[in-house]
Amino acid sequence: MNPTLAIEPSVFYFGTPVALLSTLMPGDETANITPISSAWALDDTYVLGLSNSGRAMRNLRENGELVINLPDAALWESIERIADTTGVADVPRHKREKYRYEPDKWTLGRFTPRPSGVVLPPRIAECPVQMEARVTNMTPLGEDGDATIVHAKVLRTHVHQALTVPGTSHIDLDAWNPVYYTFRHYFSQGERVGVSFRAEQ
Repeated sequence: MNPTLAIEPSVFYFGTPVALLSTLMPGDETANITPISSAWALDDTYVLGLSNSGRAMRNLRENGELVINLPDAALWESIERIADTTGVADVPRHKREKYRYEPDKWTLGRFTPRPSGVVLPPRIAECPVQMEARVTNMTPLGEDGDATIVHAKVLRTHVHQALTVPGTSHIDLDAWNPVYYTFRHYFSQGERVGVSFRAEQ
């Protein structure tokens, strides 16, 4: 049996997919992009962890619509180009040392907006998976209230045609290569090591 050691990690990002949220800016109908790694799915609902001081959370309180864009590993440099930016003009004090204001993350990240079908925020054309969604619930996280858990119901899913199994709604698992955020490093998906009994064949 392997011995264990009690440690105190500064973050708990053992490996989660990166998502890029596009949300509508209040008043001017432009859109902001927010990279996050605190996201997971349960049926047709995505559960998102968002900082209350960020632009995405502010936008969602004004307009509860968003697009959850899933980039592949080839887009990691585009993600990193916008990673140290915020859409909040008055950068919160605790972010000022590492973050800067950027009103146009689309150009900076070299992303292309594409109109959505059932929500107002645009999709990111370069992302192989784009899920239009609407907020159904918000729950404060922790005693200090610095973050919020957002439940977003997926209304419509768009996938690059090359990523689908022809004639089905299935994803070609050999073509899908999401980017993972592991202890603040970017990783691509590794080899398949097994198949769950619940997998669709």
